[in-house]
Amino acid sequence: MDNYFREKVWSFSLPYYNEKDIMHGIKHIERVLKEADNLASKYPQANRDIIFAACCFHGFIYSSEEIVRTFINEINMPEEQTEKCIRAVFESQVGSVPETLEGKIVHDAHMIEGGKTFLVVKSLVTGTARGQSLEETLDYMDKNILYKGQCYLTEAVEKYAEKQEYLKDFMKSILGELT
Repeated sequence: MDNYFREKVWSFSLPYYNEKDIMHGIKHIERVLKEADNLASKYPQANRDIIFAACCFHGFIYSSEEIVRTFINEINMPEEQTEKCIRAVFESQVGSVPETLEGKIVHDAHMIEGGKTFLVVKSLVTGTARGQSLEETLDYMDKNILYKGQCYLTEAVEKYAEKQEYLKDFMKSILGELT
């Protein structure tokens, strides 16, 4: 792994996370990077530079794709790798169906970040940050998170199933208490 490349990508990405809420800031990217590194260790054919960059760009590509492309060009990433990187970033988004190995690694790392309790924690914190009532957040979780999402790598499928099972049990328990 090229440390110069990593340092440049990291430094470029940091300012994009300054204004994000606490669940989508740079700590989010650090958690995704940790999971991506673990997943990538099982796939020696995966391009670690692409995975690293895709994780870093994950939270802002949709609003800054041309800026990211310009930056990648400035640090002399080969054109073929540039396209694979951009594709992997878009494949990392919730609801996408990744086709590339790097995209699957970053996507699944995003889905399993934080362990089994994290869907609940992230949803409650994000709902609070957005000014939602508890009932609104629970409704959002029920309609948009419970039984939603999918992982594509064998190593991640079981971890995501654990997260969904925990969420299911949480929802059953809290809704039983609130009604």
